[in-house]
Amino acid sequence: MSASELAELAEEEERRKKRAPWGVIALVLLTGIALIRNGSGEFDVGPPQPATAAAADTHAPATVAAGAVQPLPASPPDRVRIPTIRVDAPVLPVGLAADGWVGAPPPEDPNLAGWFTGAVTPGEKGTAVVVGHVDNKQGPAVFYNLGALKKGNRVEIARKDGRTAVFEIYGIEVFAKNNFPGDRVYASKGAPELRVITCGGGFSKKHGYDGNVVVFARLVEVR
Repeated sequence: MSASELAELAEEEERRKKRAPWGVIALVLLTGIALIRNGSGEFDVGPPQPATAAAADTHAPATVAAGAVQPLPASPPDRVRIPTIRVDAPVLPVGLAADGWVGAPPPEDPNLAGWFTGAVTPGEKGTAVVVGHVDNKQGPAVFYNLGALKKGNRVEIARKDGRTAVFEIYGIEVFAKNNFPGDRVYASKGAPELRVITCGGGFSKKHGYDGNVVVFARLVEVR
């Protein structure tokens, strides 16, 4: 193995060591993505919520059709596109804030998403995590309609290396924040997967949303 290849392996190993353990990721996403809904009153019905039929089938094998897509090398995401719900937004890196919560994108700009740097980049082997606000004081934000997605819809992640990782949705569910199944949501499936997360469930002015909407998707194409 050449010196340059050894150096690349060393850099990748160092990068992986800096990632948070999955248990930590589950904890901070449970407590940290408390994205407050401060609607003006025009949106009293709230964002759409996932249908029961959209739940991910955890018993089905996580397989892709013949000619399975190979994992990509690491490259940060640049944009997230979800054509079905007309999402086309820049993606900013977000890590852990000083208080241990995930640093969500600035709420003032409704069309921003965040990639959690404690996980893999979208397209790598493992489970990548993209988060975003459901709404802000002005109204709906980037992932307001996330709960309206269905199995088979696609999420496109344009990466800094010029490639686009295309993920097919195989489940959309809403989980209570106080009973969030971290292992199920974040654990690696041994293949490139993606979770897209925003707030959902019931809402109160005192506590905000009581749940998180989670999209489960797996890599099916690279462009």
